Amino acid sequence: MRQWTIDAFAAAAFRGNQACVLEPMAAWPDAAWMLALAAENNQAETAFLLKTDDPARFGLRWFTPALEVPLCGHATLASGHVLFSELGVTAGTITFDTKSGPLTVHRVSKGYEMDFPAQPPTKVAAPAGLAEALGVEPAEVWASTYLVALLKDEAAVHACAPDLVALEAVSSGATGGRGNVGIAALADPGRPYDVVDRFFAPGSGIPEDPATGSLHTILTPLFAGKLGRARVKFLQAYPGRGGDLDCELAGERVLLRGQAVTVLDGTLRVGP
Repeated sequence: MRQWTIDAFAAAAFRGNQACVLEPMAAWPDAAWMLALAAENNQAETAFLLKTDDPARFGLRWFTPALEVPLCGHATLASGHVLFSELGVTAGTITFDTKSGPLTVHRVSKGYEMDFPAQPPTKVAAPAGLAEALGVEPAEVWASTYLVALLKDEAAVHACAPDLVALEAVSSGATGGRGNVGIAALADPGRPYDVVDRFFAPGSGIPEDPATGSLHTILTPLFAGKLGRARVKFLQAYPGRGGDLDCELAGERVLLRGQAVTVLDGTLRVGP
């Protein structure tokens, strides 16, 4: 069984976010085996693909080293890249059936475009303990499936060094979710992006995620409203890597555009 490691939301190797993608299978393996392999891979996500009768349609599930997640952008991009660039799917668009409904990936002039459901946030009062957990006072706090703290400037986003244990507790209490938190700020003048952000996901077993599609289904409607335009360019500023996401609000959907690079093509010698 083949497995690829892909850098997603990256124009060059060693940027963006790594995902492992297995070749499409005829039936879903046992979930415990998928979780064990994801833990063995020890990447933010391992993506599992299921064949269907339609050569341009696949089942898709995502596992972190700790649990199965309902939505993952970078591993969806990585899966589309594998099918198009490694396995030679010729269709213009690939559809994935997922726990978040049908998701599509199609080729664009530079990379790929995904169509995801938007998750617009609601402005909320800062939960007790959030500033202490982040180590910085948020300018605004918003909530959707994740908690999002807006900081005063780009430098504050880069400098943030949160207490992850405390952050998980504060966020899960505020959202009822897994305790994951995004931070963001408008970019400094002259940058090639509009917004800089980071994503801490201790509730999913990931201290900090390098490039997160699902976060940007929240940030895109938020900053499209603030900037007064549908298209927003983001830098996810994971230290030492960084991911580039070109996003556009389209009604109740978000179009996420990015590139991907294959860094490893291997053979998995154990099966389900």
